[in-house]
Amino acid sequence: MKTAKLLVMAVVVLILCAGLAQAKPNFTGDWKANVAKSDYGQMPTPDKFDMKIVHNDPELKVATTIAGEFGEFTLDFAYTTDGKECANTSPMGQSKSVLSWDGDVLVIESKISGDNGEMTMSDRWSLSEDGKTLTMKRHFTGGFGEGEQTMVMDKQ
Repeated sequence: MKTAKLLVMAVVVLILCAGLAQAKPNFTGDWKANVAKSDYGQMPTPDKFDMKIVHNDPELKVATTIAGEFGEFTLDFAYTTDGKECANTSPMGQSKSVLSWDGDVLVIESKISGDNGEMTMSDRWSLSEDGKTLTMKRHFTGGFGEGEQTMVMDKQ
């Protein structure tokens, strides 16, 4: 009887631990900005904001196409989600980013050095339960000021 109780308790503990160790979200997909649900803050609303993400944790590759008053350009970034620094280059300059998980939220801390000085960005990516909506909350600071953005992306 005592052995049966211990066995039941062990099974309950294993089930609880398995629930805590849930798989991280996978952001893989083609994403398109939902402008109506997004808030670009003090920045102009883009005419186009699309992302192609390939996510095989810890590897994360993001190709972003943005079009607006400054023309159209594509950014290709490669990251890892294991807390190691990742370097990428864009028209804004050289960026160094560290990605980590906060539960099921992906946190991206970036510093960008370019012709316009240094800028920092802190992004928090979360995926809806159905996997069809990616929400990216951003706080940024730089020579042009400080601000907040919320970009909502729909899976295509």
